Amino acid sequence: MTPQIEAFLEMMAVERDASPHTLAAYARDLADAETATGGLMQADAEGLETWFADLSRRGLSAATAARRRSAVRQFYRFALAEGWRGDDPSRRLDAPRQGRALPKVLSRDEIDRLLQAAARKDAAAGLRLVALVELAYASGLRVSELLALRVEAVRRDPAYLIVRGKGGKERLAPLNGAAREAVKAWLAARDEKRKPETPDSPWLFPSSGRTGRLTPRRFAQLLDEAALAAGLDPARVSPHVLRHAFATHLLEGGADLRVVQTLLGHADIATTQIYTHVATDRLTQVVRQNHPLARDD
Repeated sequence: MTPQIEAFLEMMAVERDASPHTLAAYARDLADAETATGGLMQADAEGLETWFADLSRRGLSAATAARRRSAVRQFYRFALAEGWRGDDPSRRLDAPRQGRALPKVLSRDEIDRLLQAAARKDAAAGLRLVALVELAYASGLRVSELLALRVEAVRRDPAYLIVRGKGGKERLAPLNGAAREAVKAWLAARDEKRKPETPDSPWLFPSSGRTGRLTPRRFAQLLDEAALAAGLDPARVSPHVLRHAFATHLLEGGADLRVVQTLLGHADIATTQIYTHVATDRLTQVVRQNHPLARDD
C-alpha cells in the first residue's frame, strides 16, 4: 500500500467516520487499481478506463464495479486537494448500469421450518442458532450488527436494542417475545458453559477464534446446515436474507414504509422501497393461488 493510499484511508476513518468494513473494501479496491494501472499516482485516463472496462470481463458485479469506481474517484479528489496531482484522470469513468435485483426472501412458513431445524441441534449449539435467527428476523439487524452485540446489552431482557449501524448512526431495534425468550435460553446455556475461572467474554455470541466472537462466515455455515435440515435450498438462506424477510413481512403486514426505513437503518428511503416490490409480488401470487376467479377450473 502506498503512502498516498494510507493517507486517504486515514482521512476516511478520521474525517468521514468510515467503518472498518468500508475501509477494508476501499483498500482492496484501490490496491486492485494500483496493480492494474501500474500506480495510481502515475495513471492516466486511458489506463484507468482500461482497468475499469476489464472489471466486467473479470466477472465482477455492477455493484462491485460501482464501488471500485467510487473509491478511485474519491482517492483522486483527495489527491487533488492535497496537491499530489494536478488533474483527475478518473473523471471520465462512467458509473456501470445496475439492474434492480430483488432481494431473496423466505416465507413465514420457511422461517418456522428454519427455526425448528435450528432447535434440533445439540444443546447449546441449538439454543445459540435459534437466538441468532430469532434476533435477525425480529429486529432486521445486519449480520455485522448482530454479531457485535455485547452480552450486557441483553442481560436485563430489553424490549429493544440500541444498535450502532453504518456511519456510526444509532437506531432502536425491536425485540419480540420469541426473540427475547430465545436470548434468555441462550444466555442460560452460555453462562453454564463458561468455566468459572475464565473471564466472561463481552460478546453475546463468543468464539474461540481470533476476533473472540462468532464470524459472519461461521454464521452463514450454520444457516446452510439448518437450511438443509429444514428441506430448504441453502442458496436461498443467508444472514442477510433474514433481514430481507424482516422488512418484507412487515410491509406485507401493513407497516409504513418510513417505519421500515427507520428500523433497517437506511439513509435513503429508495433503498427500502425495493421491499415494496417483493411484498407486492408475493401478495399477487397469493391472490392468484387463492382467489376463486383466478383459478383455471
